[in-house]
Amino acid sequence: MNPSNQPHGAWNSSEKSGMLQPTQPPPAYAYQDIPAGYPQSFPSQPAPQGPFAQGPYPGQSVVTVQPTVFVTAAPLANPLPDYLCYSIFTMVCCCLPLGIAALVFSCSTRNANYSGQQALAEKNSKTARTLNHVALVVGLVGTVLVIVLEVVVIKNR
Repeated sequence: MNPSNQPHGAWNSSEKSGMLQPTQPPPAYAYQDIPAGYPQSFPSQPAPQGPFAQGPYPGQSVVTVQPTVFVTAAPLANPLPDYLCYSIFTMVCCCLPLGIAALVFSCSTRNANYSGQQALAEKNSKTARTLNHVALVVGLVGTVLVIVLEVVVIKNR
């Protein structure tokens, strides 16, 4: 490689080789200064016994690792009704906005039943049922009103 072809400020190999040589050794470890939050070393602690036991190296502390515990919620034994079919019916046939809200609460009830949350399932189930009843009443009243108004308008012509 021709040094005249290198851009201005480029390093040459003699500068690079000087960087690879350490100027001073790294600092020694201080076993006496244990930072806060780290356990102290107990060299008097007995090492595990047995044919395949590997004890700690001299001056090294023994660390016991606790097993991991996973807590999972089981589905409810007696799931609450989610009124999903009722919600779909009221959404399609009676009152779309209340039916959509009832459908959302029905799905939330199903999720709470699956994750084992009894109180949330009860609350969402009651809300879905109430919204479905209200949507059914609104749909029936609206249908009756439309029929009555059509009959009155037709008779007056």
